[in-house]
Amino acid sequence: MKAVSQSPGDTCIGAGDTDLADVVRFHAHMCPGLAIGYRAARIIMERLGSFRAEDEELVAIVENDSCSVDAVQWITGCTFGKGNFVFRDYGKQVFTVALRPSGRALRVALKRREFRIGEPPHEDREARIQWLLTAPEDLLFHVEEIHLTLPDVAQIRDSSVCDRCGEESMVTRVVHAGPRTLCIPCSKLADQQ
Repeated sequence: MKAVSQSPGDTCIGAGDTDLADVVRFHAHMCPGLAIGYRAARIIMERLGSFRAEDEELVAIVENDSCSVDAVQWITGCTFGKGNFVFRDYGKQVFTVALRPSGRALRVALKRREFRIGEPPHEDREARIQWLLTAPEDLLFHVEEIHLTLPDVAQIRDSSVCDRCGEESMVTRVVHAGPRTLCIPCSKLADQQ
């Protein structure tokens, strides 16, 4: 990834700094979904004037689990492992990124197909990818600054052993069924019996 060092430890993502090839390498192929996520994430980062997250300075909230979210992860630096990447299973091409220090957040939603004038059909994959990468932003997305309550910063939690399978789970994810402590999968099995 191309980056501009602003101060020790900072990686700036701005116009021209992120190489699409790096995003493609991370995802392993180029596709329309990756192009959508790439454009959305670039718009957000440029408008927020933000730096790629090294820790939890940014929080990304994605509303789908498609190829697009890989581009959002790569460009923003938000990941599940750092606790600043939130998945909401709504099936929508909607991406929100917030700056934790200021609370400022941008939400980018892909416009309905009938508003994306000039978009090639799904069958013409290469032309569609190119169009998604180059079309004017206002044809592709609805962009708005929003207010949202940010999730707490990630915390390391103790583990508890499941009385059924013997595997450890975070204490915040176990189910207490009478005197037994169960992991979520085992509690679902117990409910079925």
